Amino acid sequence: MPGDLLFIPGPVTCAPEVLAAMAEPMVNHRGERFAATLLAVREKLARVYETSGEVLVLGSSGTGGLEAAVANLFSPGDLLLSCPIGNFGKRLAAIARTYGADVEILDTEPGHGLDPARLAGRLRQDREQRIAGILLTHNETSTGVQNDMEALSRVMRDHPALRVVDSVSGLGASRMPIDELGFDAVVSASQKVLAAPPGLAFVALSARAWDAVARAKMPRFYFDFAKAREFGADGQTPWTPPISQVFALDVALDRYHAEGAANVHARHAANAAAIRAGVHAMGLELFGDTRYASPTVVTMRVPEHVQASAVLKTLRERHGIVLAGGQSELKGKIFRMGTMGAIAPADVQRALAALGESLATHGFAPIAH
Repeated sequence: MPGDLLFIPGPVTCAPEVLAAMAEPMVNHRGERFAATLLAVREKLARVYETSGEVLVLGSSGTGGLEAAVANLFSPGDLLLSCPIGNFGKRLAAIARTYGADVEILDTEPGHGLDPARLAGRLRQDREQRIAGILLTHNETSTGVQNDMEALSRVMRDHPALRVVDSVSGLGASRMPIDELGFDAVVSASQKVLAAPPGLAFVALSARAWDAVARAKMPRFYFDFAKAREFGADGQTPWTPPISQVFALDVALDRYHAEGAANVHARHAANAAAIRAGVHAMGLELFGDTRYASPTVVTMRVPEHVQASAVLKTLRERHGIVLAGGQSELKGKIFRMGTMGAIAPADVQRALAALGESLATHGFAPIAH
């Protein structure tokens, strides 16, 4: 039976052929068919990343990929400069602390992107070059903000710190050529822009990152990049992989490349623009600095005297539309509407109309234009 239409920041609505791939019979994960599929997936991912380097595929969520990046690149006591722009950037900092890193926070007001000048100023202060790594977020779904990664890359060029990027919800929705920009470890996942089911993380690594892997002293076992690289050369994984997810991701990547990266970028931008226009037409207020507006999630303020959870429930139960609410200090204060997945412009308009009706049900009168 048809499911709800997902307008959350992930997981997303998947195309029927992607879901059908999940029903393929199991195969030997040490056999030729799986090896050929995994090698093809890695090559297709490298094209999305715009990298000539290796891309590792891990059986985990995006958070697992971020944990793996920290554990494989650094040693206990290393000074890491964390630059969160929302909850998921804070999560990356928490992972680093858990593994024994000395984490310094360069904070940003919710709804805003990281100011390159602030990052540049902190790096200039580091005359002894103690900072071993810089932890960045490409796209932050908790606030609907995307950093200017090109501007950030420019201010880091003269500092030797490794540049680790959480691009779980950003990769593929806009151009970010990681080799050209000089990022060392860029983490993403299957259930966002690529519109596959959850269960796989990927990490693209630079030559500098591989040198760091050889030196790093943080403990790791399941998330060991050296093991993943060794087995990956033969189209295998060190441990039993989520075979069905790999099959689905292979189909999803074929769909991505058939559409073409530029067209995918334009589709997400158009979806986001349509949602922002609809939000404005209803008389709602967008959340955050529009200069840093994300192409993959739009955030809007919950109107006064309206209960966010009640609106979300009505949307889901009456209309089959699923939006997300705010997290942490933004809980009950914002709605989050994703643009990713197998959704058409008509679906966006349907969701906006349903949002307007649901808000009216709970006491907000949308403006008629």
